[in-house]
Amino acid sequence: MTQYVIRRLLLMIPVAFLVTIIAFGLLRLAPGDPVLVYAGEERDPVSLQELRVLYGLDKPLPVQYIVWLQHAVRGDLGRSLRTRQPVSEAIIERLPATLELGLAAIALSTSIALIVGTIAAVKRNSFVDLLTSSITLAAVSLPNFFLGLILILVLGLALRMFPPGGYVPFLEDPGDNLRRLVLPAITLATASMAVNLRQVRSSLLDVFSHEYIRTARAKGLRESTVIARHAMKNALIPIVTLIGLQIGSVIEGAIITETIFFWPGVGRLLVDSITGLDYPVVQAVVLVSALSFMLSTLAVDMLYAWLDPRISYGRSRT
Repeated sequence: MTQYVIRRLLLMIPVAFLVTIIAFGLLRLAPGDPVLVYAGEERDPVSLQELRVLYGLDKPLPVQYIVWLQHAVRGDLGRSLRTRQPVSEAIIERLPATLELGLAAIALSTSIALIVGTIAAVKRNSFVDLLTSSITLAAVSLPNFFLGLILILVLGLALRMFPPGGYVPFLEDPGDNLRRLVLPAITLATASMAVNLRQVRSSLLDVFSHEYIRTARAKGLRESTVIARHAMKNALIPIVTLIGLQIGSVIEGAIITETIFFWPGVGRLLVDSITGLDYPVVQAVVLVSALSFMLSTLAVDMLYAWLDPRISYGRSRT
């Protein structure tokens, strides 16, 4: 297992390198000049050139990339072109809000998927199963930006059950923080909940057809015991894969949701930076997102061995 983890960590290096090249290149292909964006009304050529020199945008693109990569390897992600704030500091400031929203959405989608998916599998082809299938189809088909607006209009403005947007730190006011978390968490969790629910149902139905499940039932065990002790653990392997991918994509998954609900997380920071051509921030957020995704998939692979002892990442012995 240790050798497998080391190999995976080493493989992350060329992948991260490729991500930096793609992010850097695509940003430079985007129309617009960041110097003109931040110069405001200033159009004096001398002043604009001074800004380009200050931001390092006067150098050839390969030189700009090498300089940025050298600093990134040392942990220096540069400074924001808009605020001159260190990029790492800006991400760290906004990361707790994104993690709170993302983890709350994952916890909500996973808990509902496990409960409702198990009921749908046990009551296969019943009214409950058909209703569940219809709801999941609607949840997958509904764009999260549209769902978010509907929740704001209905639950936020019409019924005034929850605040329509904004953010309050948990330590400052726990109650208000949780009330403001409900609508964006539901918005972000809906699509993943539908996917997870269908996976739970299909995985359990597949496990129910195995011989050891019939043997457990023949021994007179209660259905809840058969599901909890025998079926669920084996059915969790594909579900863990989905959840691991969702955890790794917390940042990019929250981009639209954070923008709609004025949630001051990394996703909203990315949107503001893209519209403002803030190259260092966008490159750093993309790199951090890619690394989080790779680390989450590694954690999922390690969890496989615990869920199923037959899975081994060691070298086979001849």
